[in-house]
Amino acid sequence: MKIRRALLDDAERLYEIEKECFTFEALSREQIVSFIRDKDSTALVAQVNGEIAGFIIGKIYTANGKHAGHVITIDVAVKHRRKGVGKQLLEALERIFLEKGVKFCYLEARADNISALNLYRKMGYVELEKLEGYYGDVHGIRMRKNLRAP
Repeated sequence: MKIRRALLDDAERLYEIEKECFTFEALSREQIVSFIRDKDSTALVAQVNGEIAGFIIGKIYTANGKHAGHVITIDVAVKHRRKGVGKQLLEALERIFLEKGVKFCYLEARADNISALNLYRKMGYVELEKLEGYYGDVHGIRMRKNLRAP
């Protein structure tokens, strides 16, 4: 598996994977392009045998002089799930956040996405709050992890 920066040429495939992973809350193709272009965002893709298997988008926010990383989305194509793609993407994004001075990272997940929640817990994320109706008729859970250099 190879992790690399997303390119504008990847946007259509990333959008296809996004639609495969999410319903009404899916990012639009234009939003994905915007994140790829944004200097405060990081978009990474995982390739398996030259095929894009998944991607992650994160953004750095600064408030009160502190940098926070936010995982906007993490998507793995159905045929590549349960093979460590999501874990490797998240680890790569966390390393980039650390290099840029980010001390903690947060993300949101659907309360009914048990596999994602289990992955995040396994990787050191802790639940901060329940987000009522965050995904329409499904609640969300906001999670956070303090980042430390290995």
